[in-house]
Amino acid sequence: MLPKKIEKLLQEQIEVESNSSYGYLAAASWCEVNGMEGAAAFFYNQSDEERVHMLKLFKYLNESGGHALVPVNKKPKGDFKNIIDLIKYFHESEKSVSASVNKLVYLANQEQDYTTLNFLQWYVTEQHEEETLARSLQDKIKLIGITGNGLYLIDNEIGKHVAKKKPTAMNMGGGEEA
Repeated sequence: MLPKKIEKLLQEQIEVESNSSYGYLAAASWCEVNGMEGAAAFFYNQSDEERVHMLKLFKYLNESGGHALVPVNKKPKGDFKNIIDLIKYFHESEKSVSASVNKLVYLANQEQDYTTLNFLQWYVTEQHEEETLARSLQDKIKLIGITGNGLYLIDNEIGKHVAKKKPTAMNMGGGEEA
């Protein structure tokens, strides 16, 4: 049985992941209507990934004696000044998700809930990868610039990061890449 404090934070993390999914869906739409097909594909994929992250938490919470509830989503930011603003949003979003995961890890350790702590290690690794990717994209935008052919090159570069394996609710197992 999960400690109530852990159950509460897991439920909050479900909301964080769901809001992140909707935020990236809005980002994908903005990219698509602004002619950035590569970036749109990337953010549609990111939205799917965040939903899978949410579902993993949902399933874990239910299997561990808790009761996962469907989260209420905040209206996401849907308009960006430019691609720099969008990638900054992506990076800040990932840092926020990481902070939330770290809060959960800290509490699981304090509560000596080693099963949850072990489960959360996948999220710790995933967040490190996401933050690294966001920083890398910011650095590349600085190098390339957004004038002239720069925006085209950036769109192509972001599009290269679309996962070859689409995440689904069916491949949510412990160590699988999502």
